[in-house]
Amino acid sequence: MELIPALRAFARTFCRSRSDADDLVQETLAKAIANLHRFEPGTNLKSWLFTIMRNTFLSGVAKSRREMTGIEVREAGSGPHAPQEWSAQVHEVRAAISRLPQAQREVLVLVGMLGVSYGEAARICDCAVGTVKSRLSRARVALLVELGEETQS
Repeated sequence: MELIPALRAFARTFCRSRSDADDLVQETLAKAIANLHRFEPGTNLKSWLFTIMRNTFLSGVAKSRREMTGIEVREAGSGPHAPQEWSAQVHEVRAAISRLPQAQREVLVLVGMLGVSYGEAARICDCAVGTVKSRLSRARVALLVELGEETQS
């Protein structure tokens, strides 16, 4: 139960709508329960769940590409926006993060927001630690550019 907020945050890197993200979390937890016998005690449960989520999402993408029927309907919005400046900034940052390439967005959320180690992120994303560091660096630079901030070279 205590990992659900982290799972929801990670699911939002894959899904634009909250309801789709919640569905992904639910599917992840259902798969984890069904495969609990495969979890190795003493290993990191959060990493295991994140890996299941990532694989579930990627399987769904592959399936939808094969099926490609109809037009994708995007969520029109997530509710009223407060007039405060911070609310606008949060919306701007969230939009900039959503425009990052999927691989960079995953690593940014895992390492930068959820505090997952480089090693854990590498296992979850099925890539080398150096690749995680590179993706994170590129994601940070891209965010600064998107938000109109000066980058230091």
